[in-house]
Amino acid sequence: MSTGRQTFSRAALLACLATLGLAAQTVQAAPDAARGEQVYARCLGCHALASDRVGPRHCGLIGRRAASIGGFDYSPALQRADIVWNEKTLNRFLTNPMRVVPGTSMTYDGVPIAADRDDLIAYLKKVNTEAVCNPESHKP
Repeated sequence: MSTGRQTFSRAALLACLATLGLAAQTVQAAPDAARGEQVYARCLGCHALASDRVGPRHCGLIGRRAASIGGFDYSPALQRADIVWNEKTLNRFLTNPMRVVPGTSMTYDGVPIAADRDDLIAYLKKVNTEAVCNPESHKP
């Protein structure tokens, strides 16, 4: 037989567990650069880290103004874009490149899953501190 106190304790415990469950659903895991490298494989058809391909190199991307690598043939739309690549601008662009920069020649539809974008950006930030992206290999 339950007393009023035990009933309250069970109710309180259930409420706490429900609250923790909701909190756990809203907390996302920290970005994973190793997983971001796997996401980056989607980019390799057009981009490379240390050299230009169909798309410009990604070494030195973080903090770089869009369309600023000398000698690369950027679309007029990207040349006009007032973007400096950082976590926020990359996230927006990677969500839907053609919506963020209408007329861009990057015809890739984007990275629709937020966790994939976060991981990809973490990877790009990580490799920009490694030897593959030393300052001599990515001067704009």
